[in-house]
Amino acid sequence: MIPTNQLTVPFNKGYLTGAEADYMRQAMTSGPMTGDGPFTKRASALLTEIIGARQALLTTSCTHALDMTALLLDLEPGDEVIVPSFTFCSTANAYALRGAVPVFVDCRPDTLNLDERQVEAAVTERTKAIVVVHYAGVGVEMEAINAIAEKHDLVVIEDNAHGLGGTNHGRNLGSIGAMATQSFHETKNVQCGEGGALVFNDDRYFERAEIIREKGTNRAQFFRGMVDKYRWIDVGSSYLPSDLLAAFLTAQLEHFDEIQRRRQHVWASYHERLAAWAAEHDVVQPTVPEGHEHPAHLYYLLLPDLESRQSMLKHMLSHGVLGTFHYQPLHVSPAGQQYGRVGPQGCPVTEDVADRLLRLPLYAGMTDTDIDTVITTVETFRPRG
Repeated sequence: MIPTNQLTVPFNKGYLTGAEADYMRQAMTSGPMTGDGPFTKRASALLTEIIGARQALLTTSCTHALDMTALLLDLEPGDEVIVPSFTFCSTANAYALRGAVPVFVDCRPDTLNLDERQVEAAVTERTKAIVVVHYAGVGVEMEAINAIAEKHDLVVIEDNAHGLGGTNHGRNLGSIGAMATQSFHETKNVQCGEGGALVFNDDRYFERAEIIREKGTNRAQFFRGMVDKYRWIDVGSSYLPSDLLAAFLTAQLEHFDEIQRRRQHVWASYHERLAAWAAEHDVVQPTVPEGHEHPAHLYYLLLPDLESRQSMLKHMLSHGVLGTFHYQPLHVSPAGQQYGRVGPQGCPVTEDVADRLLRLPLYAGMTDTDIDTVITTVETFRPRG
């Protein structure tokens, strides 16, 4: 085995546009480095433009943005929120923290997204919201989700950590639900190390969200001259990132198209050049349905079984290439069993794909040599059977 610090191709490597250090220097010398400074405003405007949303608030993480949605929903103990089991724990944890019950619904076998055909059966009189995750940046079938939400008077929230730049039948991911959350973790297409945003497509939530984000105070209104002093007026916490992080993020968002072109090149190379190998060895490549455009957030392969997946990870590492698995089913996790419940149709697809999924390295700075190395390494692996 090769130590990870000697890898030929790491799983992820942050991409720098060249403007990050200059912008952060400006943030350090031209004004306060606390949140809601000039770069926070610039980054928020750029993000709103990319998504086509009405408003956006930068947060310290996507996790904190999800926490804010739970506060905005005024959830009470015993309320229920429908979530996919195939997602990161933050998607469910935000609602469990408020005493609500995450109700886990299975994913589709093609896109690995929340299966819209199983959602309505999971709705009860206690259901308050449906949270969708656009896995790998391929959009959930939002028309069906919104129809269910309208029928049962539910709020739809998009966990859009993977989806910035993706579209669903012509609509930008993140612009379809009442609210959407974004991640700028170092593994995301644009990043600032750690960061996130809460995006609004329904004006009802913005004013209170601004207060929740500032520790429950109307501080933002004070600085706009709307009140003569700011006070504690609601629950909240410190969800506001430093302007230093916003400066880094601004540089990334300004080069969004360039980053996307680079990532799309990697994704397309994998998809085209591994097609014959995948067909020969019963390996499933990602599905992108008609009418969907993905942002090349990640590229995965579904191996025939768990043994093949684990063997392939070892094979890749022995050749200096780091692959990895992904989400483990939340509904069978210790916390998922304690705080949540499973929808009436169970989550057999989630359990199956979680054991077989393998992600390949994908980052904007990958060279054609890196891509060739990954593809050659994959092609020399022979799955069991």
